[in-house]
Order: sequence, then structure tokens, then C-alpha cells
Amino acid sequence: MSGTVRTDDGRGRLGNALSGLAVAVGCVLFLGGFIWGAVVYQPYTVPTDSMTPTVQAGDRVLAERIDGDQVRRGDIVVFRDKQWGDMPMVKRVVGVGGDTIACCGDGGKLTVNGKAIDEPYLRTKGPASNKFTATVPDGQLFMLGDERMGSLDSRVHLQDPGQGSVPRSAVKARLDAVAWPLNGGLLERPKGFAALPGGVSQPGPVKLVVGSVVVGAALIVGGALYGPISTRLFRKRRGAPGGGGRRKATAGVG
Repeated sequence: MSGTVRTDDGRGRLGNALSGLAVAVGCVLFLGGFIWGAVVYQPYTVPTDSMTPTVQAGDRVLAERIDGDQVRRGDIVVFRDKQWGDMPMVKRVVGVGGDTIACCGDGGKLTVNGKAIDEPYLRTKGPASNKFTATVPDGQLFMLGDERMGSLDSRVHLQDPGQGSVPRSAVKARLDAVAWPLNGGLLERPKGFAALPGGVSQPGPVKLVVGSVVVGAALIVGGALYGPISTRLFRKRRGAPGGGGRRKATAGVG
């Protein structure tokens, strides 16, 4: 009487099942992340240098689709208004309805309702702007570029109805991150406006969207590589001295 005993070849059913599950979950996370991002975010190309150094002309940015009522002071928004040329513009909101915006206060800072605002994102160390004063009507937003010396913003439209402000309904999206170049990263909410009524807005789900895509891709690659890697390791073990995938044993009849 004889028999054959087979040892594990490194690709057992459990390993194959887990690798298949990893690929399946990875596909869900990867595709789900892209779909989620496409629904929530709109990519834009920054048209001018008026927002430097925060974002540069030609940067590809991710802007969260929002309603104008969600806008807070300090947000960088994409908007479109006929008085501004009826084309997509990117500026920072520094005032909302009821605010009095002026420059310059102590230390050459922009003031909102008499409170001096720290603006670390500005490139120049001098006054935050040329001198001006404006009162923002209800339902309107006052916009400035971060490049204050060259930005054509609400200050240029002070003689227009609303003293240069635009309606909240003109806002199409709010910038959350710079997608290209890759070193752009997330755009933080400025703390200088946090103490004012309404505070600052919360970041969108860009971190979760990117995390879903990255984790999904890792699971797909890891699950797909499991089979070839385990096969190669198994062959190495078989070729090692004393190794072998099968062990034959014979038994005689006594």
C-alpha cells in the first residue's frame, strides 16, 4: 500500500480569496473616489496672477461645488459676474453683507468692521492695499486678490452698484487644493477671519477623496501581485536544498 502527501504550495485557497477580496474592495474605493471627486469638485485653471503667491496663473485647482450661501470670509472662490466681464474669476472673499471694509488700519492692515486682519498669504510686507472704504450690501461679497498691487478686484468697481461687491449667487465653487503642480497641496482657511461672526468655512472632502483613490490603488496592486509573488517564492523553496513541493511516502503491507 502506498500514498502521497502534498505540502502547501504557498497559494492556498485562503490566500487567493483574500487577494481577490483586496482587488474587489480596491476597485470600489478607486472608482468610488474618482466618481465622488467628479461629483463634488470642478477643476479650474487659474487665469491670472492676481492670487499669487497662493495660486499662480496656469495652476490647476480643485474647487468644491457649493451654494453662495455657504461662502465665508477668507474663502477663495470661483465666480462669474457681468460687471466683471462675465467670465470665471478667482478671488478671495474678505467681506460679506453688512461689513465695512477699509484700508489701511494699524500697521497697514486691511480692516473688517474696524478689526485689523492678519493676512500672511500676501506677498508684500507693506500696506495691504491702497486706501479705500466700502460697505457691503446684504447678500453680496467683497472680493480681493492676494496680489494686491496688481489685482483688478472689488476696489476697481467701487463706483459700481454695490460698491464693487458681487452677489452670492455669482459664486460657482470654492477652492480646496492645487492639483497641478503637485507641490501645490491643500489651501488652508485663513485664521485672520476666524474671530469674526460666522467664522471661516470647513475644508471639503478632498482628503477623503484622495485617500480613497490611493488606498484603492494600493489594494488593487497588492492583490494582483499576490499570485505572481507567491508562485515565485514557492519555486524558490522547491529549489532550495531539502525543499520540495511534494513528499512521497510509501508504506508496505506487513
